[in-house]
Amino acid sequence: MSNRTSFSRHLPKAAKRTAGRTSAPQVPANIRVYGVDLSQEERARIRHGLGVKLGKYETSIERVTVRVLDVNGPRGGVDKLCRIKVVLSGLSSVVFESQALTLKAAINGALSGTERAVRRSVQRRDTKPV
Repeated sequence: MSNRTSFSRHLPKAAKRTAGRTSAPQVPANIRVYGVDLSQEERARIRHGLGVKLGKYETSIERVTVRVLDVNGPRGGVDKLCRIKVVLSGLSSVVFESQALTLKAAINGALSGTERAVRRSVQRRDTKPV
């Protein structure tokens, strides 16, 4: 088990005004579900995965939105989609999506891809000449 904590489910509006650079428990992670059954345990697993993959960039992240949907509905096929949007402080937002046969594979693919994209954005900012 990792020592990184899960991202927050909710952040009060008063705290949002003063948040700025935050720690992982204060980064709000909104999970939106369309056409898929997602248990509370799976939602907690997604938040934990965000904390593990993106925790090292927590001071650069303002908020995260995860959208999970079933593209084809009851027809089946490779139709589970997970789209993660990360709003970064002082940088453009990062959006990564992964489509797979199973929901778990789509979520894991999106988490890994999002981590790579956020790392590149933050490194570009850090190495940009002044």
